[in-house]
Amino acid sequence: MRILALAGRRLAASLPTLLLILVGVFLLLQFAPGDTVDAMMAQMGGGDAATARQLRRFYGLDLSVPAQLGNYLWRLVRLDLGFSSIYGKPVATVIAERLPATILLMTAALSFAFFFGLVLGVVAARGVGRWPDTLISTLGLVFYATPSFWFGLMAIVVFSIYLQWLPAGGLEDITTAGTGIWRTIDIARHLVLPTLTLGLIFLAIYLRIMRASMLEVLNLDFVRTARSKGLDETRVVVRHVLRNALLPMVTLIGLQAGTMLGGSVVVESVFSLPGLGRLAYESVIQRDLNTLLGIVFVSALLVIAVNFVVDLVYARLDPRITTGT
Repeated sequence: MRILALAGRRLAASLPTLLLILVGVFLLLQFAPGDTVDAMMAQMGGGDAATARQLRRFYGLDLSVPAQLGNYLWRLVRLDLGFSSIYGKPVATVIAERLPATILLMTAALSFAFFFGLVLGVVAARGVGRWPDTLISTLGLVFYATPSFWFGLMAIVVFSIYLQWLPAGGLEDITTAGTGIWRTIDIARHLVLPTLTLGLIFLAIYLRIMRASMLEVLNLDFVRTARSKGLDETRVVVRHVLRNALLPMVTLIGLQAGTMLGGSVVVESVFSLPGLGRLAYESVIQRDLNTLLGIVFVSALLVIAVNFVVDLVYARLDPRITTGT
């Protein structure tokens, strides 16, 4: 019950945050040059002023900024994200078509970064001051300092062009009509390089955090007590050290969910993945404000959901949160 109460408080606290994000992004977009009608007129090769006025009236762009904001928030209350003028369909439909690719990419990259960051961090902490620690720390620094787009381009050159092991882009092979397990394998092959590209930077962060957390916990009194009872080192690490050392790692997942969404814009553009990141880039270029605002709304919900799950996992790992101590 205490965990449920904690979950309720977290959800209630997230609502004002969501409102501030939406209002802030809406107002910032008003300062951007041009609007949806300007982009449409440019694509049509121009048009007269009367046509532009009619289009602005149709999309509600002739209203004042407070009126547009009020209309937008009222539509959100009714779960209406508006209509995409560029794609010619409701924004909710456009986002629903692109959302699975982004969720797949984020889940795969986060799982890869978390698992290998945890393993490498433990290995580095166990061998502190020796060659495994030096090698892992150096690799982590290289991964963290290298831009993700460079990783992606080099991965395409090596694994797609030179070795021809993996596809260079896209979510699946459109020339074949695979179903079932074969389609799953095909999608997995297409996600290998984007996952590595997006996950390596976060892996570097996680392994450094895990290494530092392990070194801190290994010197605490309860660990020395466990060793004095005659427990072997592997059991001490797995049963006593790892659970406490995982707390900063779990916290970092929630904090970096938004960062990973931002990084997906670059990765999806490099690998031509049909996800929210690439859709956001296209919406900015084409001034499709309804679609862009819808992406911000859905992205904010994703980040809030990830942080909500992280809070529950954190409460499970650290009972002091639910007991109030």
